[in-house]
Amino acid sequence: MNKTAYIQQLALTVVMSIVLLSCSKDSPTPTPTPTPTPTIEAPGKATLSTPENNKACEELNSAGQVSFSWNASTETDSYDLKITNLNNQQQINQNNITTNSKAVTLTKGIPYSWNITSKNKGDKTTTSDTWQFYLAGDGEVNFAPFPALPISPAPGSQVTPTDGAITLAWSGSDADGDALSYTIEMDTTDGLQGTVVAENTTETSVSVTVTADTIYYWRIITSDGFNSATSIVYSFRVIL
Repeated sequence: MNKTAYIQQLALTVVMSIVLLSCSKDSPTPTPTPTPTPTIEAPGKATLSTPENNKACEELNSAGQVSFSWNASTETDSYDLKITNLNNQQQINQNNITTNSKAVTLTKGIPYSWNITSKNKGDKTTTSDTWQFYLAGDGEVNFAPFPALPISPAPGSQVTPTDGAITLAWSGSDADGDALSYTIEMDTTDGLQGTVVAENTTETSVSVTVTADTIYYWRIITSDGFNSATSIVYSFRVIL
């Protein structure tokens, strides 16, 4: 190869190297576009079916269990069933149910409440209404009323009095439909001191005098004239 040809070949090699480096610099490897995470809708609200609300549950299945059933909710993969003993607030939980029914062994002669939580693969859940029923005891003729539930003050809340007083309000029901009366006990110790602020009233609210910066404890004793049921103790704080 003569000197001229060698110089021409060398020049061509240099030019190609510059082109390749330029292309490499101007054309970086593209960053992959991330795949968008699909949106998961919140599950729908289940509609309860049985046991019926506020009814005495006398129908047990062949295994002596209570059969719970509800209608399917939309966008739902599974359900959680929560059953609460209304006498002591102890809970029975049946989780990740993939059908619309569940049979559970319960104690006779006890009032219960229950609800259903609908779930799917998302981070949101939806809870149904809460129903209550009374599981009859053997040979039971009259059912005790359901323990009353507080409306206001909400349990654990802070309240501001008006003219030194607040209103206690509650709701009660009875499986037999009997007329109900209520005795309200309230104190600043534990709610178990027997301090009565309303006795045998048929109203579902009462005004009570309170002191600021004080925690009060109260409970509701419900009577249908034959049997009675006592709620758990609730509390609230009075603020200025």
